[in-house]
Amino acid sequence: MTETVGTDQETAPAVQKGLAVERVFTTEGVHPYDEVTWEHRDVVMTNWRDGSVNFEQRGVEFPEFWSVNATNIVTSKYFRGAVGTPVREHSLRQLIDRVVKTYVDAGVEHGYFATQDDATIFEHELTWMLMHQVFSFNSPVWFNVGTSSPQQVSACFILAVDDTMDSILNWYREEGLIFKGGSGAGLNLSRIRSSKELLSSGGTASGPVSFMRGADASAGTIKSGGATRRAAKMVVLDVDHPDVEEFIETKAKEEEKIRVLRDAGFDMDLGGADITSVQYQNANNSIRVSDDFMHAVEQNGPFGLRARTTGEVIEEIEAKNLFRKMAKAAWDCADPGIQYDDTINDWHTCPESGRITASNPCSEYLHLDNSSCNLASLNLMKFLREDGTFDSELFTRSVELVITAMDISICFADFPTEPIGDTTRKFRQLGIGYANLGALLMATGHAYDSEGGRALAAGISSLMTGTAYRRSAELAGVVGAYEGYARNADAHQKVMRKHAAANDLIRTYHKNDAAVQRRATQEWQDCLRIGAANGWRNAQASVLAPTGTIGLMMDCDTTGIEPDLALVKFKKLVGGGSMQIVNQTVPRALTSLGYQDEQVEAIVEYIAEQGHVVDAPGLRREHYEVFDCAMGERSIAPMGHVRMMAAVQPFISGAISKTVNMPESATVEDVEEIYFQGWKLGLKALAIYRDNCKVGQPLSAGKGANRGAEPEKVIEYRPVRKRLPKKRPSQTVSFTVGGAEGYLHAGSYPDDGLGEIFVKLGKQGSTLAGVMDAFSMSISVGLQYGIPLEFYVSKFQNLRFEPAGMTDDPDVRIATSVLDYLFRRLALDYLPYEKRAQLGIFTADERSAQLNNDYGPSGDVDLEGMRGSVEASPASPARPAVEAAKPDIKEAHSSTELLELHLGKAADAPLCMTCGTKMRPAGSCYVCEGCGSTSGCS
Repeated sequence: MTETVGTDQETAPAVQKGLAVERVFTTEGVHPYDEVTWEHRDVVMTNWRDGSVNFEQRGVEFPEFWSVNATNIVTSKYFRGAVGTPVREHSLRQLIDRVVKTYVDAGVEHGYFATQDDATIFEHELTWMLMHQVFSFNSPVWFNVGTSSPQQVSACFILAVDDTMDSILNWYREEGLIFKGGSGAGLNLSRIRSSKELLSSGGTASGPVSFMRGADASAGTIKSGGATRRAAKMVVLDVDHPDVEEFIETKAKEEEKIRVLRDAGFDMDLGGADITSVQYQNANNSIRVSDDFMHAVEQNGPFGLRARTTGEVIEEIEAKNLFRKMAKAAWDCADPGIQYDDTINDWHTCPESGRITASNPCSEYLHLDNSSCNLASLNLMKFLREDGTFDSELFTRSVELVITAMDISICFADFPTEPIGDTTRKFRQLGIGYANLGALLMATGHAYDSEGGRALAAGISSLMTGTAYRRSAELAGVVGAYEGYARNADAHQKVMRKHAAANDLIRTYHKNDAAVQRRATQEWQDCLRIGAANGWRNAQASVLAPTGTIGLMMDCDTTGIEPDLALVKFKKLVGGGSMQIVNQTVPRALTSLGYQDEQVEAIVEYIAEQGHVVDAPGLRREHYEVFDCAMGERSIAPMGHVRMMAAVQPFISGAISKTVNMPESATVEDVEEIYFQGWKLGLKALAIYRDNCKVGQPLSAGKGANRGAEPEKVIEYRPVRKRLPKKRPSQTVSFTVGGAEGYLHAGSYPDDGLGEIFVKLGKQGSTLAGVMDAFSMSISVGLQYGIPLEFYVSKFQNLRFEPAGMTDDPDVRIATSVLDYLFRRLALDYLPYEKRAQLGIFTADERSAQLNNDYGPSGDVDLEGMRGSVEASPASPARPAVEAAKPDIKEAHSSTELLELHLGKAADAPLCMTCGTKMRPAGSCYVCEGCGSTSGCS
């Protein structure tokens, strides 16, 4: 591809020779790979629920300081080539080289570097930073760059749809192509005429909500036919669209339908057999509100809904009533979210090229229709000095290198559609961001919901975006401004001045945030000066993304802008085990707050036992807030999240991927207040989630009584035993578990369904044989009284006692006990696939089919002997004070599940479809700590 430069040739500055690159992290004459100790490890990833193996590759090479979890995720997700073949990548060096060398070669080809030495230094610096987990590109870069696949580098897409059938059908097609590639897209449906307007033929239009059904079905089909996660999509509608009320209530009405069907006995859990019967479940919905609408809400006035074809007002409504319906629907089911249209477009660098009408699925990328954005995130904890100060100089130099690499990627990138490719090449949108903010604030002794914490976060965000745009202006002097800049120069400069002015308004509280803000001020001054001469290379520079999988790759404690999830978490160990640890930021925070070593040890031991800091020995109450988390005993108030977003938003080109979590006790009025304050505080987008608002999540209370209705009759049901006939079908299975041999006899009803079991294990007359006989009779009677088999399976699978280990059954290769094996075998023989899928129990053929979908043809993955999650190297000794394990954590397999044990109630998070563990929040999406899978675009 030929690089396009600015079209206004008369005013364009003279193109410079190229960038001079200085060393930051590396040493001349020493390759970064030679500075670290490498070791070989075995990666074997299993689904803990059924013992099935998701992935295996042995002998992979990683630096010794990389965690087991980061090693597992990078090996399984990002290494390319068929497993078990010589072409399969087996070292982090190969992965980094594949990506970095592609970037450097493209930079040389397109004239980014002054000399070959500058290109070499750039290569070494990127290599060092990636190897030491200072930053990471988004997942598509690791998937595609340097391979034979299309060189797609973007994770975020915005599409467009017009009021024609051709455009609507093309929308379905383009979304399908993006979903098939594992990415997500968003679009605004407001150009489609409403159901209250006429067609040219004289008939009535269907309206956008009608067409959403087809897109939703398409997304669900593509998901179920290939990927193991839901399709990631965003659907937006303007608040003045005549069908806005129908749009607002779509998912809330479907949620009510789910409740009715659940109460009637249908399987409506997440991934349940009957959940596909409801609509609109594959998209996040958002309403685009204008300042006019919000003022009408504020003043309790009327608001006009406008025809799409003529723009005239065809209906007047009460703005406050519509706003209440938005809040009520979000209270009911978390949708719709809200996007503040005038705020978004007031910060738009390219208004002459079109308005910003939509976002990507996670709401952080906001720019022109038919465009894309590639992301990269910096690990903020890598810039925290030992004395607790933030290294602004090192951070600035790092941003320079990363933003340069991100811009180079557009030179060689491929795109899913030509319109997206054309827009992206003309405007070169980038999304640099960060992760680990929550950990950084805690480590420096700042409460997440505090003025000091917000000041530091604002300063870092301002410094990042100011540096990124300053480097973008320098790049414009080397390889030219973006093609759309000449037309939008005044607007772009205006937005730069708005960022700089917001930086001047940051109120600092400590030497740390004051130093960061001073450096940011200098960067914005340089940005404005250089940009006035050169223009800018990129129409957009920064976003705050969820950083799910790449956050795990960088061993971050917190994702994106999020606070810590909880003070205790789950850590994978060498040899495949795991343990509970207190977050490493906790002792660092205590030291920063002035506590002595003995006090730190006592407080950490208390947190390890209790999961919170309340009444921790020696901890002053005024310091409790420093350890407040997203969940747990002391959780951050919803407005605390909103205030943090508001502090950072003026320094982000795009928006912030974050969901404001609200307690189950929150009211509709509370949701209204959050949405209203989001507008007042200058946010661009906002979404809320009220605990337990969805049927697919665990519910903490039963159905409420219908107010005003007649009292329901209480009907007492008594179990009735259904005995087996004298002659019934049966089967006998011989088995071996950990060397112990036995026989399972299962008898069925003639009309199908298990009715009895007998287990022969141990010698006749032995205690073990007697116990198994009694156990068999108990289960058999329970089955005949109507207790479902799946209930027994859920209770007895994963029980751990000897004998345990390898079996001779190809469908159940490993069992944690005899009972674990028996009930997995019964489930495979007598339960339908849908119920087994909920329990995580599959045949060998079914697991192979899933692996084929995830990793390609069966030849790509070696299935033999896959078990456990093992690292070959010995474990480094852990500090007992920090990594004190709680005695009984056998049922926890992720940080979220561990938190559930401490809280004593279920957390609202989906199960990972790949490995079965409970995912944790990452922005407005979820990420699995076990395998790195995400619930949205990454």
